[in-house]
Amino acid sequence: MPQSEASTSDANGNSALASDFETFLKMLTVQMQNQDPLNPMDSSEFAMQLATFSSVEQQVLTNDLLRDMGTLMSMTNISQLSGWVGMEVQAVMPAAYQGQPIEVAVDRLAAADSADLVVRDQAGSEVGRFAIAEGTRSMTWNGIDTNGNPVLYGTYSFTVENRAAGEIIDSRQAAVYARVQEAVIGADGPMLTTGTGVMVAAGDVLSLREPR
Repeated sequence: MPQSEASTSDANGNSALASDFETFLKMLTVQMQNQDPLNPMDSSEFAMQLATFSSVEQQVLTNDLLRDMGTLMSMTNISQLSGWVGMEVQAVMPAAYQGQPIEVAVDRLAAADSADLVVRDQAGSEVGRFAIAEGTRSMTWNGIDTNGNPVLYGTYSFTVENRAAGEIIDSRQAAVYARVQEAVIGADGPMLTTGTGVMVAAGDVLSLREPR
């Protein structure tokens, strides 16, 4: 719902609630004034109704306050994230290959005899495997498979496999670098739209740097 419509709806709701509350008090007063003195109505029932109505009114006011606070916090988050647009973020996420090289952060463990960067397509099938030299912290994938053939455009994920004595001792998804194109507030909080076509939660970002 657009903000203007939401504001109008809230205003109408609050006005209706105030009107209903006033009407209730008038009805309560009239009933008490016209009750049979020989068979008076149970005042405790009126008190319970009044307390219930007051509780509902208070809850509506509390919800309005929480909504206003949420809106303010969202605006603050967007203001802070606006400085990230155009920057490069590093996060554990897949990347959409569209002809541009993708930089991948890699970590070869000291205990490993060898390590590979494994590239998988959206279906999870391995399309590329590349050796990671000692001391290497990042590798650039140019969209080729193990045999050097170009792959189709699409979304790919990256895994670093560390081996010792021929056995995998560590396997984890690698982080990639991507430029931020847009910052939005989603249902799960602040989200970043990257130049690789993938969205990542702002809280999942590992590092931020000037674009290279």
